[in-house]
Amino acid sequence: MKVGQMAPDIVLKSPSGEEMKLSDLRGKMVLLDFWASWCVPCRKEHPNLVKAYQKYKDDEFVNAKGFTIFSVSLDSRKPRWEEAIQQDQLEWPYHVSDLKGWRSTAAKAYGISAIPANFLINGNGEIVAIYMRGSEVQSTLNQFKEGWVKKVFK
Repeated sequence: MKVGQMAPDIVLKSPSGEEMKLSDLRGKMVLLDFWASWCVPCRKEHPNLVKAYQKYKDDEFVNAKGFTIFSVSLDSRKPRWEEAIQQDQLEWPYHVSDLKGWRSTAAKAYGISAIPANFLINGNGEIVAIYMRGSEVQSTLNQFKEGWVKKVFK
């Protein structure tokens, strides 16, 4: 997947069994985040994501109103996945998995071969940034919030 492409839809279930669709979030700025409870770098990245979510969830962006995170877990064990969501205080409502680990349909659709991996998707469903770490998530969101966009192809 590259910047400028339309984000393929993801339809998976939450820990409670509710079906959630990435496409239902059109109109918002969405960080699609691939992770797993057993992934140490993923877990270390979570405080940065929590800060970004808390800071930007109600903001307006170019072509988007509000920001959220759509977390796709590559776990295969539901209890570990649920425990990590609680431990890391991942307060956004969009947590999904098919519990197939690396054989996840969503991971295949996005060509995921390593995690953490993420894609920033604008309100039109277009991928506008990829593979951000640390403060890059917030600095990238600021660019879209302020109305100037520097596309970086990674």
